[in-house]
Amino acid sequence: MNDEIVVIFTAFHTSAPSVSLLPPSSLQISGDSAALLCLLSSYSPQGALVSWTLDGSEVTEGVVTSAESEQDGRYSRSSVLTLSKARWEEGELYVCRVTHDGAPHEASFHKSLC
Repeated sequence: MNDEIVVIFTAFHTSAPSVSLLPPSSLQISGDSAALLCLLSSYSPQGALVSWTLDGSEVTEGVVTSAESEQDGRYSRSSVLTLSKARWEEGELYVCRVTHDGAPHEASFHKSLC
């Protein structure tokens, strides 16, 4: 009798997300609200978490984060922070914080540097 043991190894390749933060357009700011867009792309495995801070304080109101989408084993998602025009004008430093595979990543927008 020939007993065979077959072991299958699955390699998980970890790729950090590319994180980009796009500020509102001047046309949008002339309206009554302003939205910032955070784009996460080309990461693996799935499970990236997104949070926002405004001048160092976490913001949860006005945040909409998409479901993760997958293409060729890489994941992406987006998150939008929508603020009133008044809150946009009061704020200075906007940060999109991403936690992926236990590691922090972030992109920021500093109004006074533009």
